[in-house]
Amino acid sequence: MGRSRYLRATHPGPDGGLDPEAPEALLECLTAVSERIGRPAVLIAMDDLSAIAVSRVAPMLTDRFRIPHQPDNLPARVADKAELSRLCARWDVPHPETVIPASGAEAAEAAWRLGLPVVAKWSRPWLLPAAAGLRSTTLVHGVAEVRRLYERSAEAGSRLLLQRFLPAGPDTDWFFHGAFARGGRPLLAGSGRKELSWPVRTGLTAVGRWLPDPAVEESGLRLAERLGYQGILDLDFRCDERGTFRLVDFNPRPGAQFRLFTDDRGLDVVQAMYLDLTGQRVPEPVGGPGRVFVAENYALLAAVRGRRLPTATAARSADTAAGAAAGPAAGSGAGSGAGRDAVPGGAGAARVPGPVPPREERRAAEAGPVLPAGRRPEPGPPPAAGPADGARGPLAGRRPGPVRAAPPQERRGRVEAAWFAPDDLGPFLAMLGAFLGRGLGKGARALRGVPEQGRRGARAVRAPRQRGGERPGPPARRTPPEAPAEPDELVTR
Repeated sequence: MGRSRYLRATHPGPDGGLDPEAPEALLECLTAVSERIGRPAVLIAMDDLSAIAVSRVAPMLTDRFRIPHQPDNLPARVADKAELSRLCARWDVPHPETVIPASGAEAAEAAWRLGLPVVAKWSRPWLLPAAAGLRSTTLVHGVAEVRRLYERSAEAGSRLLLQRFLPAGPDTDWFFHGAFARGGRPLLAGSGRKELSWPVRTGLTAVGRWLPDPAVEESGLRLAERLGYQGILDLDFRCDERGTFRLVDFNPRPGAQFRLFTDDRGLDVVQAMYLDLTGQRVPEPVGGPGRVFVAENYALLAAVRGRRLPTATAARSADTAAGAAAGPAAGSGAGSGAGRDAVPGGAGAARVPGPVPPREERRAAEAGPVLPAGRRPEPGPPPAAGPADGARGPLAGRRPGPVRAAPPQERRGRVEAAWFAPDDLGPFLAMLGAFLGRGLGKGARALRGVPEQGRRGARAVRAPRQRGGERPGPPARRTPPEAPAEPDELVTR
């Protein structure tokens, strides 16, 4: 952050760090910052702890800062895993089956009933002491481990939750980002698919694609409207074996990959929130779906240690789903699909035709044209859309007619490259170890997708020496070993 070319000045935080249970130090710090700035400024929290602490001092800072209005300690309520589970049950938002045990024996019984392995979460992870060695989320494989975790509830500072484990796959992790005005009115919003993550299958987004999905968008819009949410939110979903998207996390702030949701004019959720808080008109978003976000250091590490990078076939299937199942986020022209695929470094690969995965094909066939918030149009001919309708962007709170996807040859995907946590050496050391373990040559071949067998078969063979002055004939050819139908991008022994 300190090296950003957009940064004009920095201000130190409160001494001793943030404590949401005692926000007086933050109030004093922000008051001093306001005095130095000399005029009202926009204040947007960028992590859960800051969002919770700022919401508690916001009523005392209304003359100094422009802050999204969050009544009734809302950030703490939605960041609390137990409260989120109750909200989802009350409003019929799909959520993993969750148990809040009241004893160690009840925790063990719940683990057996949910089925091992089971996901264990602390209700308020921001209260975890740094020296305790506790993780906010743990995949537990045994009943004894569940009991031991429950016995540390007092040390953790909050209750233990147990959730049914939802297996991860290539098309299971999705997210929703949105910026909302008062009353939960969407300014800019969209859904995306996590294609690579670090740690593998459980961590932050290393490669993500803006891919409209009506079910994900409807859940996000419904929650924001019923909460009366104002501000920026980041929701995480996982698709279960029945094809149901279940909300697994609610972050009351911008997600690390929020720049994925940027329209063709550069408008993202933070800029939309800034314009709304300062009384300016937020322009209607234009285009956007099809963009790809790459955190280059984590994407490379996830490609080496996890599954392979998204292939051109995956890009093709994403385009098909975006064109057929694109609801209010379909857009038009250059921004309505992914025509290039992301690789480490932000490079693109040409798209080639490929089969559509069965689940996406089924979703595309069933969805048809979708109106905002997942509502389907009435039977009959679709209403004619004026020039402005075709240019409308994703989920801007309007109600345009059914959106038609642009022809495949007109779709283009843009890549948004980022570099996460430059002060965290862990990913870089792990990446270096992975490369040294495989050998630099094998690592390079794995990332390029060149099968190792093809390399061996390309060796030249020297012709045998002939007797009696006879001229040597053509060199004998060695038949290369048969290559697999689809080259492996990660070659292991």
